[in-house]
This record gives sequence, structure tokens and C-alpha cells, in this order.
Amino acid sequence: MKTRRTLAVALCAVALTATAACGKDGTPGAAPTASNAPQLPTYTVKSDAKVDSTVFTEAKKRGQLIIGAKADQPFLGFEDVASGDRSGFDIEIAKMIAADLGFTPQQIKWVTLVSSQREPAISKGQIDFYVGTYSINDERKKSVSFAGPYYIAGQDLLVKSDNTAITGPESVNGKNVCTATGSTSIKNIQQYSPKITQFDTYSACVEKLMSGEVDAVTTDDAILKGYASKFAPKLKVVGKPFTKENYGIGLNKDDAALRTAISDSIKAHQDNGDWKKAYDATLGLSGSAAPTPPALERY
Repeated sequence: MKTRRTLAVALCAVALTATAACGKDGTPGAAPTASNAPQLPTYTVKSDAKVDSTVFTEAKKRGQLIIGAKADQPFLGFEDVASGDRSGFDIEIAKMIAADLGFTPQQIKWVTLVSSQREPAISKGQIDFYVGTYSINDERKKSVSFAGPYYIAGQDLLVKSDNTAITGPESVNGKNVCTATGSTSIKNIQQYSPKITQFDTYSACVEKLMSGEVDAVTTDDAILKGYASKFAPKLKVVGKPFTKENYGIGLNKDDAALRTAISDSIKAHQDNGDWKKAYDATLGLSGSAAPTPPALERY
């Protein structure tokens, strides 16, 4: 219980990076606490957005865009449980797209989904689209469609800072490695170690790592860097990525019009500098400089 409370308090502190306070007084998009920290960009909401898409038409009728996201990933997709405020790079990408589709931040309904829930939620129309460290791959394309990629990550390992035995994927054989159910990380790590512990969320894996119940957590380096930064100096990222993960926006498989509109939005915000500004004020706070935005894959 002590580890769980410690983890909850530390995760709450993540919101201090992206909001003015951790609690009910926090405000979305507020400046980070450091006076020289990068500022989040603002996005102009289009008043004349038109997309030949049933999903878009229904969203306009209801006056609300329903977006699936993660809630426990520092600097990527994080929710302050006290205030309900969302922050992170994925959240900013979602807001950019929403603005270009004609929706204000107040018109976004966020739905938290764990990895295993993503395809069902999209296929059943429970969300309009999903933004949350969602790797594009051929298997997922059988049931959903993707716009993007908007970011490229690589699978890595998170361990305790005093761990010198785990130096890369080749050194995890016989170790207890934790990852999220429904993630691509499972298949990728199984070729190195058959001993896999799974939970619905990565934060649960981090809790087990902190308590010593697992030896490592594996997922994309972007996610792990956020946890390492927030729990420094107790945790570290090994720094030996062994996959390439193209993050995309998940949406209905047959909605080519909305997919094109979302890809156009991503490209526009890459070109006008919003993409980099959003990165610097969120994921960049984990210590990694902004990379060159990836080229879009249109189909």
C-alpha cells in the first residue's frame, strides 16, 4: 500500500509540469512551473470545417468530439485525477486535430481506454478516433484505420537505477518483464524472454517495478522516459531501443475522408511549428530534444 500511495503522489506531480497545480485548481494548458519552460501552442478552431464522413457528421450534430486516450502516461497522455485535466503530447495532437475539425477543447469528451480496448472501441463506434501511443501495424489495419504517423518511438526497457544486469533486450532472459495487455510490446519482448507479466496499464507495471516484484518494464521509449523523469533518480531507461513504433491516430476502417482530414491536420501543424512547440512543452520535458516530424503515410 505504501508503494501504491507513493506512486499515486508522484504521478500527481506530473500534472505540475503541464498545469499550474495538482488538484482542482489546475488549469489545462497552464505554463509549466519553471519560468523558462516552453509554452503550449494555441490552436485556431475552424468555423467552416467540412468532411464527407458519417463520424464527423454525427459529431457535429451532437456538438461534441469523442476522443479515446491514455491517462497514465507522463508527458504523453496524462489525467490529473483530482481536476480531470488532461496533458501531454498525445493530448495536444488530439486538440490540434479537433480544432481543425471545428471543435473547441471544451467540446472534446475524453474516454480513457487501455491498450486492449482500442480496436473494439473504434470498431463499435464508441469513440470518434483514438490518440494514445497507438502503433500502426498491418494486423491492426485489419480492423481499424490509421492517420499519421505523427511520432516515431522505439521499444526499450525501464529498470531501477542500480540495475546493472539488464543492458538491453538480450539480457532479459529469465527476468520478469512487465508490459501492458494488448500492446505490441508483448510479442516484441517474447523473443527475448518468456517470463512476461501483464497488466491493463503501464502505471501498474511501474508500481511493480518500484516494489521489486518485476525486474523491468518494457514499452515505447517515449512512455518510459516520462516515468524515468518523474521517478528520478530511482528509475532509468536502458537506452537500447529494439523496434520502430509509428504512432498513428486510430479511426474507423472505412472512413477514408476523416483519415485524410486528420492527416492534413497533422501535416499543417507540423509545417506551422505547432507540432514542435507542443513536443517541447510536453514530451520534451523528459529530456529528449524534438526529432524531425515523420512523413505521413497516406493510403
